[in-house]
Amino acid sequence: MTIVPFGECALLVELGDRIDEALAARARAIADAWEALGHGPAVPAYASAVLHFDPLALDPAGAERLAGALLAGASPEGAAAPSRTIEIATIYDGPDLAAVAEASSLTVEELVALHASRAYTTFFLGFLPGFAYCGTLDPRIVAPRLARPRARVPAGSVAVAAGQTAVYPFDSPGGWRLIGRTGVRLYDPAADPPTLLRAGDLIRFVPAAPSAGAATAKDPGSSASGPDG
Repeated sequence: MTIVPFGECALLVELGDRIDEALAARARAIADAWEALGHGPAVPAYASAVLHFDPLALDPAGAERLAGALLAGASPEGAAAPSRTIEIATIYDGPDLAAVAEASSLTVEELVALHASRAYTTFFLGFLPGFAYCGTLDPRIVAPRLARPRARVPAGSVAVAAGQTAVYPFDSPGGWRLIGRTGVRLYDPAADPPTLLRAGDLIRFVPAAPSAGAATAKDPGSSASGPDG
């Protein structure tokens, strides 16, 4: 576990070097605690967090001392509990669906059932605005990244790769395996906030007919739902 400068007005707190839900939760706890102090925004990732600060209000040495105190006291239990479960209606007809099923020694129906059977934690957002790295996949799903990324992946593509799943927020290059699509809009620059998903959200993919494609957000323990984003 280390704390190192990240430019002139941020620190990088590193907790490990693997994808692990407990490490991701601790990274979110540190980011939440830093923002609660009011020194600046924080960005969590798999096993790290970037803590921004205003160098005119807090010198780098003071920022490092505060970050050290947070690192010593933060635990996965300190992260905010998931406040939302986002359901994403998904049409499973992606161009890589059959290939992923074959590589996983599954039928297409079994692959769809496995992918839709669990809630995924949103670890963090990156790569593109609104692109959420979510995990983890059932270990029976074998989906390495493409050896050569596609030049264009359509917006709304539901993808899997290396134990994770995601939805492409807009047309872009991409190297993940495409198994489906959704009509949900993950990024809207005119909205507040502009991204549908945030770190810590739980995501469920719900098999849908071709006419579907909406997303809903639910409070845990509540049967009520409505449009979100």
